[in-house]
Amino acid sequence: MSDLNHVIGDFLAQKRIAVVGVSRDGNQAANFIYRRLRGAGYHVFPVNPNATQVEGVACHATLRSIPGCVEAVVVATHPRTSAAVVRECAELGISRVWLHRSMGQGSVSEEAVRIAREHHLTLIAGACPAMYCSPVDVPHRCMRWFLKLTGGLPRHV
Repeated sequence: MSDLNHVIGDFLAQKRIAVVGVSRDGNQAANFIYRRLRGAGYHVFPVNPNATQVEGVACHATLRSIPGCVEAVVVATHPRTSAAVVRECAELGISRVWLHRSMGQGSVSEEAVRIAREHHLTLIAGACPAMYCSPVDVPHRCMRWFLKLTGGLPRHV
């Protein structure tokens, strides 16, 4: 567990984080994560190829279109597209990637994990950054406790 805590701590120590999968309607997990990270003081970049503005700020179509460097990426997309996002991270030299998972499969796919391994990325496969990003709300604290109890905490590659 301490190794996972180290990887999560390193991810959350980054200041420029992209969140892929934000939505114009604002009701998606990616939007919640985007708001949580932004509220915690991170410089957060929303990414959605089908939106020009999200949460009142300019939205980027791809990670490539973000000005400057991004140090970490949260992927909160359908698992069919998560592999392409992980591949783009590898191409851009972004070594810290978190595949979001709430209930069910979330963004985690075998192909995304395989690509991360092939490119030696630090990948957190599962759970939600809001379970670890201070301040942690009660529902996410409970979710983290439950996942720890049942062995469902994220794994890292």
